[in-house]
Amino acid sequence: MMKLRRLHSAAPDFAATLAHLTAFESAQDPAVDQVVADIIAQVRMRGDQALLDYTRQFDRLDVAQPALLELTQSDLHQSLEALPDAVRRALETAAQRIRLFHERQKSDSWSYTEADGTVLGQRLSPLDRVGLYVPGGKAVYPSSVLMNAIPAAVAGVQEIIMVVPTPEGVRNELVLAAAALGGVTRVFTIGGAQAIAALAYGTATIPAVDKIVGPGNTYVAAAKRRVFGVVGIDMVAGPSEILVIADGSTSPEWIAMDLFSQAEHDELAQSLVLSPDGEYLDQVAAAMHQQLSRMPRQAVIQSSLESRGALIQVRDLEEACQLSNQIAPEHLELSVLHPERWLPLLRHAGAIFVGAYSSEALGDYCAGPNHVLPTGRTARFASPLGVYDFQKRSSLIQVSAAGAQTLGRIARDLAEQEGLQAHACSAAMRLEHR
Repeated sequence: MMKLRRLHSAAPDFAATLAHLTAFESAQDPAVDQVVADIIAQVRMRGDQALLDYTRQFDRLDVAQPALLELTQSDLHQSLEALPDAVRRALETAAQRIRLFHERQKSDSWSYTEADGTVLGQRLSPLDRVGLYVPGGKAVYPSSVLMNAIPAAVAGVQEIIMVVPTPEGVRNELVLAAAALGGVTRVFTIGGAQAIAALAYGTATIPAVDKIVGPGNTYVAAAKRRVFGVVGIDMVAGPSEILVIADGSTSPEWIAMDLFSQAEHDELAQSLVLSPDGEYLDQVAAAMHQQLSRMPRQAVIQSSLESRGALIQVRDLEEACQLSNQIAPEHLELSVLHPERWLPLLRHAGAIFVGAYSSEALGDYCAGPNHVLPTGRTARFASPLGVYDFQKRSSLIQVSAAGAQTLGRIARDLAEQEGLQAHACSAAMRLEHR
């Protein structure tokens, strides 16, 4: 029998209990960090040979030469052609919807001209080359390939390098088909921290990239932490999260399954419900007990819900919104009759699913917005992955001769106050030279 945690916001110890429940220790395991540091050092020192050795060790795949680690565009398109018609249509439709949404995120360079002829502005340009990490083995995440590759392609990135381990040489056709649809330009069959190191520093076979995106295990996450600064990274994501604000109008069976959809990711995932209706929370709990036995990942779901899940009764929906902002969940379902009333109160969430029919699962696969979202309360300051993550901005400053007279005096005076005489002289030399 699953033991579900029940909380009430009116309880004296509620604030402390909620803080403890939603806290997640993200500190790096020193043992993992040391292993990763050694792997990165070996790849930097021995390049392709280290990749071949680690592929043999971790993926049980003996590759004779580095060139054989790369798949061709023909390989990707053969995987796409091999899919059953229904699966291919679903993947193509998801890709189309994701691309359409992200096309709307594109923005342009801009500038304005001041009265004296000085031109100021901002220039947007895409990154040259990005790396996309895709888990291999038992994990099958074609949706993540689409969510990471398509925004990069829309942004105008010319080279999208995908790395994916193929343990014992087994390739996942769905993942490769998604790479074909997503605009991936090159694919290498390597994984783990060694793949991250290769993307960051480059080898004779694998080119160094400017930014690395995509999910991975604890070793991949540790490697991304270590190479940040040499390259950009998307984020170091924590366990998946869902928070549902419910007024009792949505089927409790729907809400129960929405909670399961996150809990089945892993034992550390978090699933919370906030509702002012205690009887409705009872119904959700009953639905969860009833439906759990039908889930293939029953053990994972139960462990997740018992360790980090909760059904929380609140005073009203306004308090539910306040608590949601405090928690800043990755996924927030606003499953109420009049969501437009409460939506303005919600400030912090990776993605907000509005109304009873907006299940989080649709966002994971095919709604269109990106499913790479901030976790661990980082939604307070971070955003979903998007086209903007694959662009950089350069400021444009074109000062006219007249503008140099005004700005030069300001800069000279401020530089002298800071004791930076060369700065002052640099600005002053252009005074009266028109």
